[in-house]
Amino acid sequence: MRDQLKTRLQILGISAIALWVIQFINAITGDPFLQFGIIPRNLIGLRGILFAPLIHGSFRHLIANTVPFLTLGGLVMVRRMMDFFTVSLIVILLGGFGTWLFAGSNTVHVGASGLVFGYLGYLLCRGYFERSWSAITLSVLVVMAYGGMLWGVLPSRPYISWQGHLFGLISGGIAARWLTQSPKS
Repeated sequence: MRDQLKTRLQILGISAIALWVIQFINAITGDPFLQFGIIPRNLIGLRGILFAPLIHGSFRHLIANTVPFLTLGGLVMVRRMMDFFTVSLIVILLGGFGTWLFAGSNTVHVGASGLVFGYLGYLLCRGYFERSWSAITLSVLVVMAYGGMLWGVLPSRPYISWQGHLFGLISGGIAARWLTQSPKS
């Protein structure tokens, strides 16, 4: 059990450190990585589906994503560590594609917030789909702690990718449905 916890913390820690190293390199070199974000309905912008979660527009942007990434990402790992990787992959691919397909033209979308919203969607929906007391309790606690984030799926400021948030949240719900089984009637 102790080794599992250590491994999970290492995975989260290394992931967060990687985000910070990438942002540091991006910042000192004049933000060249921003071109690798999601550029909606542009073929070259498809590459951003994979790269956008690793790139941030500023250190402030990264700071805003780091704590929820660590917290919600850690909670995704509670049941199984493999859930973290599976949910991450589903959210990155589906959420990124939804952003690419529906976000505004002539925009670039970067940041781990789509992934963070995906973890939120997964944790909220897992309680509904799994219907175990532990999953429901976790969903309620997540709503209490992070429910305010749900406002982020609505258009608010022009430089915030509410589309990334929305499609991240939806893809997290899809991941919850796919990874959990309803009790048999």
